[in-house]
Amino acid sequence: MATQPSQVLGVIPARWGSTRFPGKPLHLIAGKPLVQHVWERCLECRELTRTTVATDDERIAAAVEAFGGHATMTRPDHPSGTDRAAEVASAFPEMSHIINIQGDEPLIDPGLIDSLAAALLADPALPMITAANPLPASDPILGDPNVVKVTIDRNGHALYFSRSQIPHPRSVPDDLIYYRHKGIYGFRRDFLFDFVAWEPSLLERTEGLEQLRALENGARIRVVLTGDTSPGVDTPEQAAILHDLLSQ
Repeated sequence: MATQPSQVLGVIPARWGSTRFPGKPLHLIAGKPLVQHVWERCLECRELTRTTVATDDERIAAAVEAFGGHATMTRPDHPSGTDRAAEVASAFPEMSHIINIQGDEPLIDPGLIDSLAAALLADPALPMITAANPLPASDPILGDPNVVKVTIDRNGHALYFSRSQIPHPRSVPDDLIYYRHKGIYGFRRDFLFDFVAWEPSLLERTEGLEQLRALENGARIRVVLTGDTSPGVDTPEQAAILHDLLSQ
């Protein structure tokens, strides 16, 4: 029997019911819904076989179809975007890998998405991948618990993710570099289904970071380093800043 070729599905979770910003995916930024900006970035990717917007809201699905995109309806009760991505993946059985792309980053670098997809395809044993931005030890955001940090081993795999500053700077070597985690994930198909089937782990529940579930279950997470510092949109104020930026 012939081996089925590897294919990569890009999934853009888009939920209406954001506590801080209801209806965020359809908020107009420079004349386009936020989710359309992300979709158009994904169209520039070379490694994505298909892309779909995963949503539980008919208004979002209708808007996506109106600008020529593809939407997949999901259940409304998913606890995370990863769970939503897994439901979508079940509707695309031909896809061997899934990239979960943040739906609120209109400036996401298509090259970063391609890098994650290419790394997954190059290593069939790799279950999961993500990205991080290098930060100098003097950066003040390291103390912000809303900024997730990651430590990385010599082979480029995550050791730990935390809202705390890791490693703790008891001393500060000249070559110390910190890493800010960037919330984009890639999964091998079978591992994605394993991941969402596991119970939330102790460290995950403590830190409020679902990627720790993978580490607690012994899985490797490759970390791709990137200079992409594209901002996300969490509030209407941030949307206004990006509107001005993209309207120039």
